Amino acid sequence: MRWIHSLASGQPVEVLGGKAHGLAVLRRLGLAVPPAFVVGADACRAYLRDGRLPGGLAEEVAAAVAALPAGEVSVRSGASVSMPGMMTTVLGLPAHPVGPILDAVAEVFASWHTPRARTYRELHDIPHDLGTAVTIQAMVYGDRDPRSGTGVAFTRDPTTGAPVPFGDVLYGRRGDAVVSGREPTVPLGDLAVREPRVWAGLTRAMALVEGHYRDACYLEFTYESGDLWFLQVRPGRFTGAAAVVVAADLADEGVVARSDALLRVAPEDLRRVARITGPADVLARGLGACPGVATGRVATSAGAAVRMAAAGPVVLVRPETSPLDLRGMAAAAGIVTARGGPASHAAVVARAMGRPAVVGASGLVVSAGSVRAGDRVIPEGAVVTIDGTSGDVALGEPPVTASLADAHVHRLLGWADDVSGDTSDRPEPERLRAAHAVLRQ
Repeated sequence: MRWIHSLASGQPVEVLGGKAHGLAVLRRLGLAVPPAFVVGADACRAYLRDGRLPGGLAEEVAAAVAALPAGEVSVRSGASVSMPGMMTTVLGLPAHPVGPILDAVAEVFASWHTPRARTYRELHDIPHDLGTAVTIQAMVYGDRDPRSGTGVAFTRDPTTGAPVPFGDVLYGRRGDAVVSGREPTVPLGDLAVREPRVWAGLTRAMALVEGHYRDACYLEFTYESGDLWFLQVRPGRFTGAAAVVVAADLADEGVVARSDALLRVAPEDLRRVARITGPADVLARGLGACPGVATGRVATSAGAAVRMAAAGPVVLVRPETSPLDLRGMAAAAGIVTARGGPASHAAVVARAMGRPAVVGASGLVVSAGSVRAGDRVIPEGAVVTIDGTSGDVALGEPPVTASLADAHVHRLLGWADDVSGDTSDRPEPERLRAAHAVLRQ
């Protein structure tokens, strides 16, 4: 086969895309992954160049889907660089009618050039000519029966970096319900009581993937009638204080060298450990989704955020976000949503952009031009401050500390002093020197 690849093919991430490459890792670790195959990114580049699916692809797809179990398949994008929610996903096509599957593949390929996808690539300096792979995978159902559910899991807390499992679960729902942020989720630890066998399998998987990546990791999973399946894995990409804590802890655990731990912490992470510390007029409290503090004027739509940001910092406040909000999220200094959890669209994109964020601030009701918090109405343009660690949303500008007086930071400071005199053989000496300079401030 020229365009189609199996998860066991050994192809690099540039061919399989990040999603399928992660699935291949999960399989090699002995974890349960629904059967799947991959249309490589080279087929996408051919489609974008010629305006049609490449010759021979239809025959290869027909042969590959014939090997899948009866039922339905999902058709998902997967570029070599993560672009969360920016491209099309098609769920639930019958496994063996080839025509609709090919149409879905073409739809995913075409979504590479949607405005939101182009904007995301421009914001993150992702080349426009990479293209996306497509993973075609047998469906498993989190809404099959009372013993089914779906969720996301971080091997460590993405807000604080603490070495405890963290995430969301929904019982009797499919995965898109968790990621969209439309439905209230249950804390991941609830699984330990309700589905102890699933919990045991999940915690085992967490240990395995951390051992492989030598980093905190993110997992998507579904369990169907009590059987656990994994749908995605990637390094957690923590920022701010969480990045500092994870780097220091991994070095303390002997997982990475101290010099490597320093290279994992960007200067921006060290500057974004601020917290609200003094008396604050707290309007609502949600879940801290991305560490740091942001102060700005309330904007209740993406368009308003872009427009208002020309005159100073804004905080985008939405019921939940979708890819249509991307420009507003990029323009904002911070992001708040009334719904959603730590794996919702708002949380994932905020962490990718390094924006302080609070999600699931259920005390807020967002409407055009204003936000209601209890019996108080906050007009668009009012100044608020958000704490992406504690989850506080406060009116005005309460006292904030940018202190680095933290045990993990002091350990990093000592290590930076130890290696700062000899960085000539390090792969990223400029980054190390920059981090060291911030640590010494």
